[in-house]
Amino acid sequence: MKCRAAVIRGVGQDWEISEIELDPPRAGEVLVRMAVAGICHSDDHLYTGDVLPTAEVRAATGIPEPDWFPMIGGHEGAGVIEEVGPGVTTVRPGDRVAMSFIPACGDCRFCVNGQSYICDAGASLFSREMPTDGTCRRHLGDENLMAYGQLGTFAEYAVLTERSVIKIDDAVPFHAASLVSCGVSTGWGSATVTAGTQPGDTVVVIGTGGVGMNALQGARAAGAKYVVAVDPVEYKRDSAKIFGATHAAASAEEATPLVSDITAGVMADRVVLTPGVLHVELIPMAMRLLRKGGTCVVTGITPYTEAMVPLVLQEMVLSAKQLKGALYGGMNPRTSVPLLLSMYQAGAVKLDELVTRHYQLDEINEAMTDLREGRNIRGVIDFAGV
Repeated sequence: MKCRAAVIRGVGQDWEISEIELDPPRAGEVLVRMAVAGICHSDDHLYTGDVLPTAEVRAATGIPEPDWFPMIGGHEGAGVIEEVGPGVTTVRPGDRVAMSFIPACGDCRFCVNGQSYICDAGASLFSREMPTDGTCRRHLGDENLMAYGQLGTFAEYAVLTERSVIKIDDAVPFHAASLVSCGVSTGWGSATVTAGTQPGDTVVVIGTGGVGMNALQGARAAGAKYVVAVDPVEYKRDSAKIFGATHAAASAEEATPLVSDITAGVMADRVVLTPGVLHVELIPMAMRLLRKGGTCVVTGITPYTEAMVPLVLQEMVLSAKQLKGALYGGMNPRTSVPLLLSMYQAGAVKLDELVTRHYQLDEINEAMTDLREGRNIRGVIDFAGV
């Protein structure tokens, strides 16, 4: 079948609305008609090239040179199952589903150990071939297309592995399901699961966009006494109060005396780094915001061009501080998506308030510019007819 999709052909190039060809779903696959796609900063990292390893990094690590373009963007989304391939058991045509860019297999060592966010299936996330049988389903003329995170939600339709979709309640709005499929779960989990926030803690969240706002929500839900939102954009600092922030600061430097004051010099129990782009000079500032024995969680993406991270290792050792990486907030998408959506339905998680603006697919470049310039907490693409 043919449909329209937003395709990027290389670093620094605008998104193009193209007519693509999708093959029918094969065994273990589904065809989804998209309803809503979330605009996440991870999609913009394709434009900036932040997620592409440099030649120096490839030489040092053995990572092969990426062959990602052309690519269908989008890794947050929700829609309706149109067709299923042989052997599909968890969904059927007409079901409403959220997407997951972590297609957890359920069988590998990490899945059975409760770490499905680093499932071995993640090795296929940046591959043109389907994880089901190693062949391609998405085409633009004579070219096979990659889909970001094996999803490609910036398209009217998507062919996905069954493991990439999660059935949702019919009463859940598509925009809410789309947001929870990545950004909400990532932020919430970063503050709760990965950071380990405890009742009475002081938590600092640096970067309050579509991920950071949910780190604020998670920290408050976990019982944090003080939650400090750090962001250079004034309206985001003001909005942060809606999502649980008790204090706000424009920068990590400005937050340091504030945190010292509210904790009587002890400093923060947890610091969560969720800026759209995490520059390495922020790491030592975040570590200084921590108390002895505190935990700093790195969720934001650092450009590969910034390979060297300035750390005072003696401070880490002598003050027993932890610096931890987080993917998907350390959550399991098959549990986090229904959990957070049920909390949303009960009024315990704010999702509607995250959406600053709705776009059409043709407005993808405008949406990305708005994201890059900090105008939105979260933008979403609405698809017609769903």
